[in-house]
Amino acid sequence: MKVGIIFGSKSDKDIMKNAAVALKEFDVDYEVHILSAHRVPERLAEVLKEMENGGVECIIAGAGLAAHLPGVIASQTVMPVIGVPINGGMEGLDSLFSIVQMPKSIPVATVGINNSYNAGMLAVQMLSIKDSGLKEKLIKYRKDMKEKFIANNEQFNEF
Repeated sequence: MKVGIIFGSKSDKDIMKNAAVALKEFDVDYEVHILSAHRVPERLAEVLKEMENGGVECIIAGAGLAAHLPGVIASQTVMPVIGVPINGGMEGLDSLFSIVQMPKSIPVATVGINNSYNAGMLAVQMLSIKDSGLKEKLIKYRKDMKEKFIANNEQFNEF
């Protein structure tokens, strides 16, 4: 079980590292690549083939501005792609719309702007479909999250 994390620029690293944080919480292996759909399309295609042959089962792709990277990746593989719109301008709405509005038959699952942690969590959920141990970890995580929320908020009853 492995997830690929791809983003287009070193400047995206601080946003995208949270996908790795989520994956680490569940002991899911991952590999990271900085690749551009526009500047190194040939290398992107090579890495995608390497990922397919190397056991990667899902890709998290972060992109800002025109945000073509997740869609280009989805057009070159049948692995699920989770897009992370990165705020590069227009408060990230340009990236969000570019990623979420994919043409018919080439879907990209999309999380909130700059929310790579949720992309990592979505990848964990996808992988848990066929990994019962991972599914149990996810169930425990949700149970613990609920209990912590209740404990932290139960006593709050006035302003």
